[in-house]
Amino acid sequence: MESRDGRDLLGNRPRKKLGEIGGPETWWVERQQALEHAGYMLRPRYRPDWTPSWAGTDKLPLNFEDGHRQLRRLCMDATRISDGKPVMLKRLLEKEGPHELQINKLFSAGPLASDPRNHCARLLDIIELPNDPPIMVHALLRSFYDPKFQTFGEFVTFVAQIWCGVLAREQRCSPVRCRFFLRSRTSSCLPLLTFFVCRDCTRQNIMLDPSNMYPESFHPVVTSRSKDFRRKANAYSRTWRPTRYLLIDFGHSRRYDLSKGPPLDEPLRGADKSAPEHQNGTLCDPFPTDVYYLGNMIRENYSQKYKGFAFMESLIADMTQEDPLQRPTMDKVTARFTELMKGLSTWKLRSRMVRKNEMWPVTAWRAVNHWSRTVRYVLANKAAIPEPS
Repeated sequence: MESRDGRDLLGNRPRKKLGEIGGPETWWVERQQALEHAGYMLRPRYRPDWTPSWAGTDKLPLNFEDGHRQLRRLCMDATRISDGKPVMLKRLLEKEGPHELQINKLFSAGPLASDPRNHCARLLDIIELPNDPPIMVHALLRSFYDPKFQTFGEFVTFVAQIWCGVLAREQRCSPVRCRFFLRSRTSSCLPLLTFFVCRDCTRQNIMLDPSNMYPESFHPVVTSRSKDFRRKANAYSRTWRPTRYLLIDFGHSRRYDLSKGPPLDEPLRGADKSAPEHQNGTLCDPFPTDVYYLGNMIRENYSQKYKGFAFMESLIADMTQEDPLQRPTMDKVTARFTELMKGLSTWKLRSRMVRKNEMWPVTAWRAVNHWSRTVRYVLANKAAIPEPS
């Protein structure tokens, strides 16, 4: 027997069928028509007249485009009706929303929006629905690690962009000028940048702009498939078509008045909860924590798992020191990394990134393919450090 709310005698709710709408998705389904009126179309799965493509077949829902639900709790993929641009919608939380919206607006307008040091994902639109929190609209982005880095040149480009981007947010007038982004640009100072700290610049919150690498876009959930889910997504490598890396999710970001000295604030634990200064819950300066997050992200995902990262070990060790006061500031981190890059040979930059646990037959096979691809890059005059234009 079941109760009126569907629970069985043991108080358990019935399991949803595979592919069924449920959870956070329901919120978006209820607002599909309002979003369409605002200029944004959700996938067929989220429309009122939706009929599952697998209905009446013996195939699994995951074999169909509309069998895949959006996995991000607060987000929903959509298409801008005016031009067909793939976008991502995000509804704001009551507590973090005002901070996130303020920062997104600031870095998406005026001179900050066009400055090459700005690596914050640009806010395209704000949707206001009656009795609902604001919904931010960004371009559809892709996790920075998908696809995998092929060469050390691709990897150091990523590090330089993100570290310079975080530095630009923290400092009004940086003494470091990253050669990737300020070549042939003005070196004028950016007001209002001094006071911001990311506080959650971790692996989950760093993306890449896929417009150059994936000119035909891709499916927003199964990113290896085409937008219509009928074939594999067409893609170019980072070396063939360089990309920009972007910071997202500013719910934990805050603005501080540094004229009063280093800020002290309560810990805001994001995706990385390992920062030593956050373990006892006392007030701390959030700027060194950003340094830790960036260093720890490289340490846990790359230097500990891939060969050939000896050139960065000392810097990463300093960035992840137990004592926050012993960590270098972001301007010093960026300056040191710039010097490290100057010492890397073209051979090193074009070398393949090899996992430490990769078996030698696999390594040999992949090496042949890699150097064959590298020859094509050289003949096509593709740079060892793929700098976006």
